Amino acid sequence: MLKSIIRLRMSSHDAHYGGNLVDGARMLQLFGDVATELLILRDGDEGLFKAYDMVEFMAPVYAGDYIEAIGEIIEEGNSSRRMKFEARKVIAPRPDISDSACDFLEEPIIVCKATGTCVTPKTSQRK
Repeated sequence: MLKSIIRLRMSSHDAHYGGNLVDGARMLQLFGDVATELLILRDGDEGLFKAYDMVEFMAPVYAGDYIEAIGEIIEEGNSSRRMKFEARKVIAPRPDISDSACDFLEEPIIVCKATGTCVTPKTSQRK
């Protein structure tokens, strides 16, 4: 099965709530980017995200955290692609030490899981 991964740092721009808490919708945006890459790899087309059938927010994400979003196609139909996603915190800031201190987490923290379906119309599939 095809897999994709994106890793990026959450910025103060991503913080939506007090205490620099990042909105959970930001994880879904990352999953959408992963899904797009998977569809391009599979079909040669960006396709469309049809629906999430499960989303579970499991831990908070803060500005300064590094998040790794991964996804894979787990089932295929003629035009549908069922996918599963996971977002993990892999680096966390340590403001208690200094403004620039961070820890690489030996055991990533799963912050969100989801499954959903994307569609690439047959007329758009190039592979």
